Amino acid sequence: MGIGSPTPNPRHPITLLSLLDRYIFRGVLFTCLAAAGLFAFLLIVVNMTRDLIGPMMAGQISIGAFVQLVLLLVPFVISYALPMGLLLGVLLTLGRLSADNEVTAMRATGVSFTRIASPVIFLGLLGAAAALDVNFELMPHARTVYDAELTLAERNNPLNFIVPRTFIRDFPGYVVYVGEKQGSQFKDFWLWQLDGDHRVTRFARAASGQVDYDAATNDFVVTLSHAEVESLDEKAPESFANSPRVASFEQSDPIRLSLNQIFGQKAGRQKLDWMTYEELQAEEARLAGQKVAAADRGSHARAEMKVASTVQGKFNGAFAVLSFAILGVPLGIKVSRRETSANLGLAVLLALGYYFLTVAIGWLDHHPEYRPDLLLWIPNLFMFGLGVWLFTRIEER
Repeated sequence: MGIGSPTPNPRHPITLLSLLDRYIFRGVLFTCLAAAGLFAFLLIVVNMTRDLIGPMMAGQISIGAFVQLVLLLVPFVISYALPMGLLLGVLLTLGRLSADNEVTAMRATGVSFTRIASPVIFLGLLGAAAALDVNFELMPHARTVYDAELTLAERNNPLNFIVPRTFIRDFPGYVVYVGEKQGSQFKDFWLWQLDGDHRVTRFARAASGQVDYDAATNDFVVTLSHAEVESLDEKAPESFANSPRVASFEQSDPIRLSLNQIFGQKAGRQKLDWMTYEELQAEEARLAGQKVAAADRGSHARAEMKVASTVQGKFNGAFAVLSFAILGVPLGIKVSRRETSANLGLAVLLALGYYFLTVAIGWLDHHPEYRPDLLLWIPNLFMFGLGVWLFTRIEER
């Protein structure tokens, strides 16, 4: 060290405060990452169980495709796990500091609660910025690819689409049930044909049969053996006035079940939540530029409100990260608990209350006159205001 250069003084207030900022920031950051990872894992398990476990066990998707699809779920669940993870991380870290009387020691040296909270607020701002990118870019891209990859995986194993001992309702106008299946051969086949009102108009049951895949037309070709068919009155299938017509045969004519309709519906789905910010802006512009007849103005207004609510919901979800961080500071200091279970329960309770109110307001998207796009901010602003109020109460003491 050269002559005249200042010697760092560990007791200097600026040095102490910078060390304190780094200490609190690191503690909250690592705890928040662990908590967000926990919530993300739980949400991934829920989505994995609902959408992927069954197709994988049935052989519809391979192990490699299963792993890829699970990874694509990460950006989707992060948008929900980040606010809860940050809240739990703040509660755990500041609760431990308060229980160990470290907050009291900081206050005794003249450090204000505002200064103690500044690293947490800074982390909340970083989390909100990251959540914006996730909500408007990463999650829509990942969810779109996820849906396309899941459809492609099912296409690559078409015969595995028929799962034994399962009611298959994916074929438009039909419900299919197969008791046993070995390759393309099956036993105990049931087929219900439905009308436009989802009423059964024809019922077939066969002791055995065969399912072939026609790659040229992307159809299942079903041939029944030892079958019995009941045909009901197409105009009044639920009426018992006319007895059903019953026919038996050794082997039926081929029945074609189109896979194009199934996968076409899946591939064609483009939910608003899966759109990027640019796509949502384009959708808003498209709807605004449409010429609407007087009879269609109500449905058109609802469509516009759904887009506006989606945009505001994504902004609202990102701002929730900051709101939860600010709310967590006074709660963590006031609760003063070291127990993980108590802080976890508090975080989950607050998060569930927030998401319940958000979902409840989202149900109003069919009533644009109530402006649900603006009402979506009420739970968030309530959490933010509650955090500021609790913070000022503690600061005054």
